[in-house]
Amino acid sequence: MRAVTYDHTGDSGVLTLSEREPVDPGEGELRVRVVVSGVNPTDWKSRAGAGAGSGPFDAPKVPNQDGAGVVDAVGEGVTEFSVGDRVWLWDVAFGTNIGTAQEYVTLPATHAVALPDDATFDDGASLGIPALTAALALAANENLPDRLSPGSLDGRVVLVSGGAGAVSHAAIQLATWAGATVITTVSSDEKAEFARRAGAEHIVNYKTDDVAAAVKELAPTGVDTIVEVNLQANAELDEKIIARGGTIVSYASDGDDRVSLPIGPAMGRNARLRFLLTYTVSDDEKQDAIASVSEALAAGVLGAGEETGLPFTRFALAETAAAHDAVEQGVVGKVLIDVAP
Repeated sequence: MRAVTYDHTGDSGVLTLSEREPVDPGEGELRVRVVVSGVNPTDWKSRAGAGAGSGPFDAPKVPNQDGAGVVDAVGEGVTEFSVGDRVWLWDVAFGTNIGTAQEYVTLPATHAVALPDDATFDDGASLGIPALTAALALAANENLPDRLSPGSLDGRVVLVSGGAGAVSHAAIQLATWAGATVITTVSSDEKAEFARRAGAEHIVNYKTDDVAAAVKELAPTGVDTIVEVNLQANAELDEKIIARGGTIVSYASDGDDRVSLPIGPAMGRNARLRFLLTYTVSDDEKQDAIASVSEALAAGVLGAGEETGLPFTRFALAETAAAHDAVEQGVVGKVLIDVAP
């Protein structure tokens, strides 16, 4: 089979296309024929050396956490899947040497989720990191249910920062499905249209508008949950608009490891600040997020593609380096790799 590997960290030039033997599944494992691999910022950052040291590694690594495909073989003890089942995959490369940038991947059955018949492989490969992060962020408010479902956010106001990104796109879709009033911020008319297609009810251009004033007009008592992509840039704004008992959830960083927060006003509102990394949440949190995403997907809520506000940029498996570069350079929408027909 064809697989993209790297044996030390560095720029995208460390990625090479090679031939490997597929691995038979062991007890509790599946082998999946990968149709589409999804690329996220975490994938190029890991390849570049974030948290991994400089290498060389003991064994070559295959990049990419997310993907979707068809079950090709089932290991002993696996009863929930059969050969031919369509699945989406999550956290495949975390703590392992395997990823979805290969034609066949063997992994624990627990890291595969059934893909509904009316969902495409593109939809499935666009879930994983973005949708699970979004679900975890929306459930992080301690005053709300741990699991998203229709009506679970009724009467609540959610601000999604940077509404044209993959996590933001999923957060808008999930929050709307759960009944929240959704406000999002964008930097252009094009991104505003993407956020509108995702289902955002209120859209504020932070380049041209007074965001704090606009949000206060829409939500006079403040925002219950802020899904924050850039806390370093938005800390002062978030402090102004967070509701009493509200939660700011920071799931990304612009590279600066420090942030300054106004403590007094946040204390006065009993606001909470939650830092979120999907890989290291508790098992219960992760399972609730997977269940929420699965239910929303089955309901037709989590579609991807141009018409939903998450346009695709596609690459062939041999072009995985270019796919990583596209994500690193901030291409708008979702980067997908076509691995197999």
